Amino acid sequence: MFTASELLEKINSHIADLQFIRTPKGLYDPVTYVLSMGGKRIRPVLMLMAYNLYKEDVESVFSPATGIEVYHNYTLLHDDLMDRADKRRGKDTVHKVWNDNAAILSGDAMLVLAYQFMAQCPVGHLKEVMDLFSLTALEICEGQQMDMEFERRNDVKEEEYLEMIRLKTSVLLAASLKIGALLGGASAEDAERLYDFGVNMGVAFQLKDDLLDVYGDAAVFGKNIGGDILCNKKTYMLIKALDHADKEQLSQLEHWITIADFNPVEKIAAVTDLYNQIEVKGLCENKMVEYSDKAMGSLAAVSVSDEKKKELEKLIKELMYREV
Repeated sequence: MFTASELLEKINSHIADLQFIRTPKGLYDPVTYVLSMGGKRIRPVLMLMAYNLYKEDVESVFSPATGIEVYHNYTLLHDDLMDRADKRRGKDTVHKVWNDNAAILSGDAMLVLAYQFMAQCPVGHLKEVMDLFSLTALEICEGQQMDMEFERRNDVKEEEYLEMIRLKTSVLLAASLKIGALLGGASAEDAERLYDFGVNMGVAFQLKDDLLDVYGDAAVFGKNIGGDILCNKKTYMLIKALDHADKEQLSQLEHWITIADFNPVEKIAAVTDLYNQIEVKGLCENKMVEYSDKAMGSLAAVSVSDEKKKELEKLIKELMYREV
């Protein structure tokens, strides 16, 4: 069994060695640039970890693992454009280095490349893997659309939000695990349990992200705290605050959500203070634990030895208690 860090090193080395020899260079340079930014590579590592529960030759699934990472980075490239984000992992985003059209077209190329890499899996699993990958890609678009629609609403319910993050974030983690398990020869039941593990882990992961945006340490988190507050993003924190606020607190929250001209530092401080009064941090932490426990239950049911599952257990604990 390999550790998560060993698998990360392997897939990082493989991705670093990728050469896009097709032309024009103007299409492929942004692709190389995006992939060179690094990142946690959680999705390909999860695929390799799931495969490694059943088989040792992890190199044989580097192509589909690369496909899942190329796909993930394609979504980030387009997300950055839609959000008009200037930075990604501390570097200028593609639409800033090149332009909007380059971000769209190179992103489209990455989507096609992701399918080409994914299709390089054993023929015996090709249809099942490609069907799951295609469904996942469609669900992520659905989640993104829901997220955009939430921007115009102040009545988003907790259930809607959890469904949105399941689609936008969780299903790709879940698919990574399930594809790895299928390619490793897992039973249909085990593959589904690993999928469920990924879905629940993904929801817990996103809830932690919501929490860190308010209560994280900017120096450790790697980006400014309070970004979600400034743009009135419908996070779990805001939804629960609106849900649990008394009349006075609700009036103040609505003031900060609707005001167009404000001092950013003042707004972050005021909304954070309201969150503290309403105790939304505890509500978010409880929901994280709920999903983390569901994930651990699904993993416990996977029919391989407990020893083999230790790395996945360790990973979810690291995600839950991370500061970045």
